[in-house]
Amino acid sequence: MIIDLHSHTLPGSDDSFLKPEDLVRRARQSGLDGVCLTEHDWFWDPRDVERLNHQLDFLIIPGVEVSAEEGHFLVFGVTKYTFGMHRGPTLKRLVEEAGGAMVLAHPYRRQFYADSDDDGSAYAQALQRACESPAFLLADAIETLNGRGTARENAFSQELSARLGFKGTGGSDAHLFSEIGACATRFEKKIASLEEFICELKAGRFQAVDLRRKTTP
Repeated sequence: MIIDLHSHTLPGSDDSFLKPEDLVRRARQSGLDGVCLTEHDWFWDPRDVERLNHQLDFLIIPGVEVSAEEGHFLVFGVTKYTFGMHRGPTLKRLVEEAGGAMVLAHPYRRQFYADSDDDGSAYAQALQRACESPAFLLADAIETLNGRGTARENAFSQELSARLGFKGTGGSDAHLFSEIGACATRFEKKIASLEEFICELKAGRFQAVDLRRKTTP
């Protein structure tokens, strides 16, 4: 199954121009089998997601993109805001208590600036700094293909994944109709629920895929 792990829709993400119905329509056209709704620090009501699943006849998995002090995390299994969850250790505890999973999103951000490097030294230094980030102590996986990232930014994420031994996920990070279907994650097993999704994510039975090139990193 191919699932986009990272997308933003209205009204949950006020910087998005997508309605959930538009997201699903384009996802189908792009050959996706499911999408994750990961709004910025905003939680979908599970009942509303279940309604959309039936109404649109498509796998929709609720999540959230939490802006923590250590970085941005795609969180699955937590259904409401709890005070202090924007501190990484607190967020990790809440995710574990819920039996959920979390993915470090676009790890090149705050670490790497594509236009600041002339001889490769800045890139190497950024990699070293990123490898020492506490964010990696919190995540189950890292996003190695982000549809809004440049080729060099995604290569940076893939290098981090290789150095630190993390499995990599893919997601479009879509805010616009045209961005849907850029990158996603291919799972080995069929997934029909949030619980199955979390199980496969934590088991590492997946790989990131760039649907623009039809290849894996």
